[in-house]
Amino acid sequence: MRNRTLQYNLTTGRFTLPVVIFACTFCWILSYVLVPNLDVSVQRSPHDFFLWRELVSYLPVWGERLLNYLIYAIIGYFLIEMNNRFAIIRMRASIQTVVYFLIITICPEMHLLYAGDMAAVAFLAAMYFLFCSYQQTHPATYLFYSFMAIGIGSLFLPQLTYLAPIWLFEAYRFQSLTLRSFCAAVVGWALPYWFLFAHAAFYGDMELFYRPFRELLIFGQPFNLALLQPWQWGVLGYLLLLATISTIHCIASGLDDKIRTRSYLRFLIDQTFCLFLAIAVLPMYCMDFMPQLLISSSVLIGHFFVLTNSKASNGLFIFSLAALLLLFAFNIWTLL
Repeated sequence: MRNRTLQYNLTTGRFTLPVVIFACTFCWILSYVLVPNLDVSVQRSPHDFFLWRELVSYLPVWGERLLNYLIYAIIGYFLIEMNNRFAIIRMRASIQTVVYFLIITICPEMHLLYAGDMAAVAFLAAMYFLFCSYQQTHPATYLFYSFMAIGIGSLFLPQLTYLAPIWLFEAYRFQSLTLRSFCAAVVGWALPYWFLFAHAAFYGDMELFYRPFRELLIFGQPFNLALLQPWQWGVLGYLLLLATISTIHCIASGLDDKIRTRSYLRFLIDQTFCLFLAIAVLPMYCMDFMPQLLISSSVLIGHFFVLTNSKASNGLFIFSLAALLLLFAFNIWTLL
């Protein structure tokens, strides 16, 4: 019976990922043709770190789209490699990358380049090294690399530093937080700023070094959810619904996973809902937090759809596909 469900055929099929890549590329081009004048400068936060603004000022609009496409492709590939390395979904699966690509594709405004896209690459690298530190006898090296990645990402998006305490808490739950590894984490986070300090001191422009710390204190209009656009409400609601259902499934079927896998899933759950909270508190940074939110939530959603086989889950799977099509049509319509 399970072999006849659409959910099973699509989540375990060998050709699902190639077909999705082709479809997403087509929709990516279609959205550019339908909405060619979409301007990222209107959507980009006015408080973007000025180093990031300098970088994107040299790129044409088509160059931003192409670079962003490559960034998403890299993230999608490493989502598969992370699952193969840590067995989060208990089998070799690519559904998490499929979910990631599909949700990005239905959001034309995410096809443009934001600081959060570059920070998402660092976010994924930090997650990888944090997972590697699980119950290691000498975890200091892994935490150093993990927090160095957070530090590098925070040069593009200073608000990424807000996630550092959560990383430390999760390292404690992974039994990898010791006095030595804590010091390594602090040094790793500070290392990119040491280079920034040396650069600023050499050129006599210390404002360059001070500014990311000042931008950490810019909160804009906290909890002002009116800043969110209708398409953002739709996508966030869609993600919140599926992430909540996936979380309930992870908790209910936790005994089916290894202790290590449960720890990884618990981290993803905590990270997902902390990012939802961050968007609620700082809605002005929604577009910058969205790529990180998609990374953690796509793994949870993929875990749910691959490891369930009931009529209810198959119905939810069909509903989620239909909702994706409706969201894509709605997002394009609002931009026309």
